[in-house]
Amino acid sequence: MAVVSFIMHHGYAVTGLVLFLAAMGLPLPASTVLLAAGAASHAGALNPWAVLAIAWAGAVAADTLLFYGGRYTGWWLLGILCRASVNPEACIFSSAGYFYRRGPRTLLFAKFIPGLGAMAAPIAGSLNMRISQFLRMDALGVLGYCSAWLAMGYIFSKFIVQIIQRIESAGHAVLLIVLLAVFAYGGVLLAFTLRARRSGAIEKISAANLYERLQALTPDKLVVIADVRSHGYYDPGMQRIKNSIRVEPHRLQEELVALREFMAPECEIYIYCSCIRDVTSIRVARKLAEENCRTQVIEGGIKAWIKAGGPMEMVPEADMQKLPRFE
Repeated sequence: MAVVSFIMHHGYAVTGLVLFLAAMGLPLPASTVLLAAGAASHAGALNPWAVLAIAWAGAVAADTLLFYGGRYTGWWLLGILCRASVNPEACIFSSAGYFYRRGPRTLLFAKFIPGLGAMAAPIAGSLNMRISQFLRMDALGVLGYCSAWLAMGYIFSKFIVQIIQRIESAGHAVLLIVLLAVFAYGGVLLAFTLRARRSGAIEKISAANLYERLQALTPDKLVVIADVRSHGYYDPGMQRIKNSIRVEPHRLQEELVALREFMAPECEIYIYCSCIRDVTSIRVARKLAEENCRTQVIEGGIKAWIKAGGPMEMVPEADMQKLPRFE
C-alpha cells in the first residue's frame, strides 16, 4: 500500500506536478496518478474537487507554455518534443496531420491520444491560433481528461487498490517487466540502426566530403541534392541546403514521377533529412534504388552540412506548405 499511502499524503502536490511535467512532454504516467488520486479521494484522504482543480491547473499551465513556445520557435520545439521517437519527422508529421484535419477541436480530445497530448499546444501556437481560443478549447479538453480519470479512480477505487497491492507484492516481477520494456525499446532502436546500415545499395557520404566534391565539380556535371524533410517546409523562415530541391517523403510515389528526369547514369543524387540516424533519407534512397536510381545519403543530414560550412538558402515561398493559420 506504499503507493496509495504516498498519494494520500502528497496527492495534491504529486498530481499537480506530474500533470504539469507530462503535459510538457515527459513520459510520466499522468492517467495512473489521476486514477490513484481518485481512489484516495474515495477513501477520504483527498478532496476530489481540489485534486481536479490542481491537476487541471498544472496541465493547462504547461500547455500554455508550449503554446507560446510553438508560436515563437515554430517547428523547432516540435522537433525537441519528438526527439525520443525512432523517427522524429514521422512523429511530427502524424501529429500535425491529425491537428490539421480536425482544426482547433483537436484540443478537446488530444490528451486522450498518446503522443498528441504534448504536440497539440505547440502546433496551435505555431499556426497563430488566438490565445483566447486556445485557452478555451484546451481548458475544456484538459477538464474532460482529468475528470474522466479521476472519476474512474473514484468509482473503481476498491479494484484499483487491489491491483496496487498485487503490484507491490510482486515488486520484483514488475521491475523485471519494466527492464524488459526498456530492453525492448533499445532493441527497436538497434534494429532500426542495423537496418539502416545493412543495405549495400545505399551509400553514405559525409557532409564535408560532399562540400569539397561540389566545389571541385565542373559546371556541366548534373548534381541533384534532394531535401526529404517534411516539417522544414511548414515554418516560414526555414532554410535548406543551397540549390536543393524538395522531395516530400510522404508522397514519394508522386515525387518519383518528377524525379525521373534526373535519373540518368551521369547524374549524382544526394539526399538529406534532419532525423536521427537519417532514417527518412535511407527510406527514400531505398525507394529510389528500386527505380534503378543510384543515390547517396548525406550522413548527419542538414545539421552536418551546416557544421561543415556548406552554403544555405531560405526555403522559397513557392515551396512552402500552405497550412491553415488561425489569424
